[in-house]
Amino acid sequence: MSDIYNEGLLIVISGPSGVGKGTICKELMKRYDYNVSISATTRSPREGEVDGVNYHFLDKKSFEEKLSNNEFLEYAQVYGNYYGTLKQSVENEIHNGKNIILEIDIQGTLQVQKVYKNAIYIFLLPPSINELKNRILKRGSETESSFNLRFSSVSEELKYMNSYDYAVINDDIDKAVEKIHNIINTEMNRISRINLDKFLEEYSF
Repeated sequence: MSDIYNEGLLIVISGPSGVGKGTICKELMKRYDYNVSISATTRSPREGEVDGVNYHFLDKKSFEEKLSNNEFLEYAQVYGNYYGTLKQSVENEIHNGKNIILEIDIQGTLQVQKVYKNAIYIFLLPPSINELKNRILKRGSETESSFNLRFSSVSEELKYMNSYDYAVINDDIDKAVEKIHNIINTEMNRISRINLDKFLEEYSF
């Protein structure tokens, strides 16, 4: 059957820092035909991160120039650094029928919600607050002050969960990935997303 979908789907995966968004998105890319949008940031690369693969690493001046030119779908300043999603690349992929996953923080999600009413918003939860604390500490990339800053914001971030369509607990990576994949499949097959003219052509007698 030919492609009967009007366009690709925008899937936003968000949640508290340290919940495992990056790991989940990597697994979704590895197992299924999803594309994860590469965000831009002014923070320094962590060990093993590659420019253009993990993030587009920009200096503050370059980021602010793009910001003034309205080139971002969303952006936020988090813990002293800018993060943002370049608008044109995401829109091109969606119009070409590709499903795009945005792995962004809660501030960014609130901005995207103003633009993309038909996107799917998934809130990723830790199995417990103690487990979230352990995951952040295991990364080994936080100073004591940055850890305290991140962790103190968790209770505030959880209040935004009602702004999302789905909540998935990341207690097991395989199970969480399958739940998200099933959510996307369900949303892909909504009648409102199907080009009925193309569909009926396939079933013409």
